[in-house]
Amino acid sequence: MAVAVSLAGPALAQDEINPSLEIVENELYAADFDTVARDAERVFLDDVHSRSWQVTINNGLGYSGDSGGAVLRIYDAGQDEKFIELGAGPPPDRALWVAVNIPDNEGYVPIYSITERGWSPSTNIIIAYTDRAGMTINNGQRIIVSNLDIGEFAISSYSAYGAESSTEGSVVESGVYTFEILSGDPAENEFHLFPFYVTAAVGALVGLLFLTKRR
Repeated sequence: MAVAVSLAGPALAQDEINPSLEIVENELYAADFDTVARDAERVFLDDVHSRSWQVTINNGLGYSGDSGGAVLRIYDAGQDEKFIELGAGPPPDRALWVAVNIPDNEGYVPIYSITERGWSPSTNIIIAYTDRAGMTINNGQRIIVSNLDIGEFAISSYSAYGAESSTEGSVVESGVYTFEILSGDPAENEFHLFPFYVTAAVGALVGLLFLTKRR
């Protein structure tokens, strides 16, 4: 069962610097992933997150086998079947893949895939988007997608699945999968664009340290 927790309390709602800033945390559990894509329940958010947003994902799930995975789809408010999909496979390989579905253009397109060490329960995956710079994704180790043009994308809903077939048993047996959505209108205060650039900055720093160490 999915639970949405709003963190936009009075302090943020009355923020004189940028009153548009909003943070919402969502929690997914084992049962949310024990379904196939076509049967996944679509959950609509209370508010639409547009212009500039960041999704921070922490996968704390305990998998029950070596097949399937935990897949999150976030949907666009403007086009019913336009979505971003991120899948995380079970240990020990911890595969990771990213795809987008743009119905009026290419359709479903895989844009990134790695079969080993794609994600870690000790680090967050960050999907950042602005209407000017497109979408950037950091898997907690490096930037894996940079400034991808996906057109206008305003988050309105999400779904989760994990089973490869309807006859497959339980894919996830325990744990919590959380994803936090941070959004705001940068036109009201450019300072609040800062969180959306953290992904790129962290990726650049990790790369610099790696190269320095090798020398």
